[in-house]
Amino acid sequence: MFVDNPFWEYWYFHIPNYVIAAIIYTLFGRMLLGLFVAPDWHNYIWKTFCRLTDPLLDATARITPDFVARGLLPLVTIFWLIVLRLVYWGVLGYYGLAPTLGLTPGT
Repeated sequence: MFVDNPFWEYWYFHIPNYVIAAIIYTLFGRMLLGLFVAPDWHNYIWKTFCRLTDPLLDATARITPDFVARGLLPLVTIFWLIVLRLVYWGVLGYYGLAPTLGLTPGT
């Protein structure tokens, strides 16, 4: 059952990639919702977005210059997560561990 499924063949690629993508979409959601609501809004959805993304935003704020506004930190965090995804894919590709597109040269 699991042998023919390419997801399980490259689980070490797909699972971290999926988790990072989910975090990126959560940051997009927080950023877009933040355009319409106050930062101290007491709605449970907003509180969940904040609880999930605040640790990442705090870590990004430590390495980001002070002139970047707090409202732009989700974009900066998204940028660094995309860089992380690309580096992870590149490292796995370098060692021949990344999944291929299934294309053969010359066809």
